[in-house]
Amino acid sequence: MNLKNYKPLLNLLLLAGLAYILHKVVFYAFDINDKAFHYSIETLYLLFLGLSILVFIVLLKVKERSFDNIGMSFLLSTSVKMIFCYLILRPLLQASTQNNTMEKKNFFAMFILFLAIETVLTIRILNEKQ
Repeated sequence: MNLKNYKPLLNLLLLAGLAYILHKVVFYAFDINDKAFHYSIETLYLLFLGLSILVFIVLLKVKERSFDNIGMSFLLSTSVKMIFCYLILRPLLQASTQNNTMEKKNFFAMFILFLAIETVLTIRILNEKQ
């Protein structure tokens, strides 16, 4: 097992851990109550982290077989991830309460955060060929 091949997964775990800690600190500092959320922060981080790990496992397998198809694989796997996240978000979109608005913002912020992390790490994988 070559650890260098799995460096994007290690970076993903590190960045997700730092983001989680920062997220909890911000919620504590602004006294935001997340107990009434439909999905807890921990559940969402595990969901997004699991999906991101699956995306990178696919990308690393594609990298081994055909380096030129990494970009298209990233787009496809991200699209599938987005559909799955919409299905998870649908109960929140149908309900309309004041606390729900904060939860929706939280969900979208986490989605964008993990999308940005995945994009940066995929760019690093693509730059390895140079």
